[in-house]
Amino acid sequence: MEAVLWIVLGIALAIAEAFTATFLIIFFGIGAFAAAGAAALGAPLLLQVIVFALVSGLSVTALRPIVLKHARPALESGDTPFGVEAIEGGHGTVLEEIDGEHGMIKIDGEHWQARSFDGQEKYLPGERVRIIKVDGATAIVWRDDISNL
Repeated sequence: MEAVLWIVLGIALAIAEAFTATFLIIFFGIGAFAAAGAAALGAPLLLQVIVFALVSGLSVTALRPIVLKHARPALESGDTPFGVEAIEGGHGTVLEEIDGEHGMIKIDGEHWQARSFDGQEKYLPGERVRIIKVDGATAIVWRDDISNL
C-alpha cells in the first residue's frame, strides 16, 4: 500500500512540474519513485523516507545543473541556434504591408505572419526587416538598418 502512495506522489509531482519552469519538482518525483521501489521491497517507512530524501537531494545536486545547462537558449550556451531561435536576429522581406497588427514576410523562402515591434511602424512590400523575436507563428520585426541588397 505504501508503494502505491509513493507512486501517486511521484506522478503528482511530475504533473506539477509540467506547470512550472523551474526543473526542481521533478527531482522530488524521482525520489518518490525510488521510495516506492524501497516500499515494494518491504523497507520500513523510515527507510523509505530516507531513500526519498537521499535520491531527491542527489538528483537535485547532480542532475539539475545538467538539465539547466541544456535548457538554456543556444545563444546563451554558445551552441548553434536552430528552429525558431535561428530565425530571431535574421532578416526577411516584406510581402504584404506590415503594421502593428498584421502583415506577411518571407524568411528563407517561407512565408511568415508578421507585425511591427512597436506597433506604430509600417513596412511596405519589398523592404527588408530584421526579426526581433518570434511570438508563436508571428515574427515581430523592425526596420533593418542594412540597406536593401
